[in-house]
Amino acid sequence: MDALTHTAPLPTERRRPLRRLLSAIGDAMPKGLYARALIIIIAPMVLLQSVVTFVFLERHWQTVTHRLSTVTVQNIAMLIDMYQAFPQGQNGETLTALAEKNLNLRVRFAKGEELPEVRSKPFFGLLDDALSDELTTRIGRPFWIDTVGRSDFVDIRIKLDDAVMHVLAKRSQTYASNSHIFLVWMLGTSLVLLTVAILFLRNQIKPILRLAHAAESFGKGRPPPPDFRPRGAREVRQAAHAFIEMRDRIERHVEQRTVMLAGVSHDLRTVLTRFKLQLALFEETPEIDAMRADVDEMQAMLEDYMAFAKGDSGEEIVRTDIGEILGEVKSQAHAAKNIEIEVEGEPLVVPVRRHAFKRAVANLVNNAARFADHVNVSAAKHNGSLTVQVEDDGPGIPEDEREHVFRPFYRVDDARNQDAGSTGLGLAIARDIARIHGGDIALGESRLGGLKAVLRVPV
Repeated sequence: MDALTHTAPLPTERRRPLRRLLSAIGDAMPKGLYARALIIIIAPMVLLQSVVTFVFLERHWQTVTHRLSTVTVQNIAMLIDMYQAFPQGQNGETLTALAEKNLNLRVRFAKGEELPEVRSKPFFGLLDDALSDELTTRIGRPFWIDTVGRSDFVDIRIKLDDAVMHVLAKRSQTYASNSHIFLVWMLGTSLVLLTVAILFLRNQIKPILRLAHAAESFGKGRPPPPDFRPRGAREVRQAAHAFIEMRDRIERHVEQRTVMLAGVSHDLRTVLTRFKLQLALFEETPEIDAMRADVDEMQAMLEDYMAFAKGDSGEEIVRTDIGEILGEVKSQAHAAKNIEIEVEGEPLVVPVRRHAFKRAVANLVNNAARFADHVNVSAAKHNGSLTVQVEDDGPGIPEDEREHVFRPFYRVDDARNQDAGSTGLGLAIARDIARIHGGDIALGESRLGGLKAVLRVPV
C-alpha cells in the first residue's frame, strides 16, 4: 500500500528551483542594452579562450614539459652511469667538462655531502612534478630539486654512493618556457577585439538612445531634439521612420480634432448668443431669469466640454514659476475658503504649459474647496519630477471610487456628491492635462482627514 500511495513530485514542483535560479540570474544581469550586448560578445570570447588555454596547458605545455624533463633526466642518468663505470678524477673534472660542453649541464660531485631538507612543492608545480616523476622512474636514487630558487636554472641534486651530484640545468631545457608568448598574444588580440567591439557598439547604441529620448520628449508634449533624424542600422532607421510617421499622424489627428471642435464651439456660441439677445428683449420675470441661468449654465458646460476635448495640447512649453501659478489659483478660487500655499525651494521654476497646468491645479483646488473648509496646496521638485499636492478636510472619496471619478461626467453618490453646477469634467480635464505633460494624478488619504490629490509631472 505504501508503494501505491507514494506520489512522485509534480513536474511543476521540480521546475521551481530552476525557475528561481533563472530568475535570480535574470535579476543579476544588467538591464541596459549596451551592457547586455557587451556580455553577448565577451562571454563567447572568454569561453573560447578558456577552452583554448585549457587545451594548450593540458596538452601542449604539459607534453612538451614532460619530454624536455625526460631528455634532461636521461642525460643525468647517462652521466651517473659514466661516473660509476669509468675511472674519474677526484672531483670528476673530465665528466664535468664534457657535460657542460656537450649537454649544456653544469655538473659537480661533492664527496661526503648530504641532501638538503625537502622543501614544500610550489603551488603551480607542473615542472616539479614532471622532474620528480622522471627522476624516480629512471634513476631511482634519493634526490632533491629546486625549481623556484633561481630564475634561469633548475637545481637538481642526486645522492650517489660516495657523493652528491649537483646539476644545474637551464630552465628552458626542462620545460616549455615560451608559453607566455601564446598567452600574451591571446590577451593582446582579446583587448583589441574588445576595444573594437566597444567602439562599434557605442556607435550602434547612440541612435537607439536618440530614438528613446525623442519618444520620451514626445510623450511629455515637448518638441523632439533638433538633431534627431533616422540613423544607425537598418532596423533602427525603420523604427525611427515609424516613430516619425506615428508622431505626424497623431499631430494631424489632434489638429483636425481641434479645428473641428473650434468650428462646433463657434456655431454653438452663436446660437447661445442669439438666445441671450432674444431673452434680453423680454420683460424681467422669474421665468426669464431661470432661462438666462440655463443659458449661462449651457455656456459654462460648453466651455468645459471644449477644454476637455481640446486638452490644451497646442500650448507651447515655457519656464513657469509654480509659486506664481498657485498664488493666482488661490486668488481666483470659486469658493472663499481657507487655502494655504506652500512651495518648497521657491522660486520653483519648471518648463510646463502654463495655462494648461494652471487649469489642472485650479480644477483640483476648486474641487477640494467645494467640499472642504481648509485646503492645503504644496509644491516641490524631487528626482526630476514636479509634485503638487492638494489636501482638504472634506468628506473624501471612497477608495473604490477614486479611479472612477476621473471618468468624464462621472458623479459620486456617496461622500462627495457633486452639486448641480458641476459638469463632472474637472478631474478628467486635470488628469488629461497631467498626462499631456507626461505625468498623472493619484488620489489618496489626506493628513487633514479628507482627500489628497497628487499631481506629478516629469520636468
